[in-house]
Amino acid sequence: MRALPRIVIKPLVRAALLEDLGRAGDLTTDAIIDADATAEVALVTREPGVVAGLGCAALAWELVDPRIVLTVERPDGTRVQPGDVIATASGPARGLLTGERVALNFLGHLSGVATGTATIADAIAHTAARVADTRKTIPGLRALQKYAVVAGGGANHRFGLDDAVLIKDNHIAVAGGVRAAVTRVRAHVGHLVKVEVEVDSLAQLAELLEVGADAVLLDNMTPELLREAVAMVDGRIVTEASGRITPETAVPIAEAGVDLISVGWLTHSARVLDIGLDHVTGTAG
Repeated sequence: MRALPRIVIKPLVRAALLEDLGRAGDLTTDAIIDADATAEVALVTREPGVVAGLGCAALAWELVDPRIVLTVERPDGTRVQPGDVIATASGPARGLLTGERVALNFLGHLSGVATGTATIADAIAHTAARVADTRKTIPGLRALQKYAVVAGGGANHRFGLDDAVLIKDNHIAVAGGVRAAVTRVRAHVGHLVKVEVEVDSLAQLAELLEVGADAVLLDNMTPELLREAVAMVDGRIVTEASGRITPETAVPIAEAGVDLISVGWLTHSARVLDIGLDHVTGTAG
């Protein structure tokens, strides 16, 4: 899969390293490990999952010591089992140990996002629906988390407020209705900007279909209502469902015929994938 540009991830990794190193650096490693000691370590999975974040791990070690080399065995997007070696890193032992936690933090978290995404993608694989993320991301990590969603087999929703229009329930309430909100948006944005509208009833959907949009977010509807909504849309616009999605509830929702299922917890509450760093060779010096 396509890697994120270094200019996107470098500030994030650098900030994490500065936070960890503090004012005095790695007191433990510098006291125990000789400056000329070298080592090789392996990134090993402890549980099943999907890999994401190797670029961040590699950059963490590179920024600590450019002599460290990461050799990837199972790239981002790969499904792994307990005991699988994702990658090995070799070079100065001090640098390997100093950068370990930051490398593992990024790799474990992003692999957790990818793994969570895969659980939904697998559950609905027999349908035409796709799982998508949301803007419910950890501040500062949106680009990384959305990259991990793609690694897990998902699709990206909008990246921010500035790349698409999503008219939510509160917009509609303040504007005075679906038609008023959409009309104002159409008069304000450019012709290339997509417009999606959230509805929570078939009556709102009918109003939206009269005024027109590019996509509709069917919020917290039952599978039965979703089937009716999909029939009403009849392929004219993209249909997206959301609301308390789990691998179990995603199945009847996808089977209702929607195009997308958006899931907030993929990014805001992803469980870290357990990945360890195991010593392979090397001594203190």
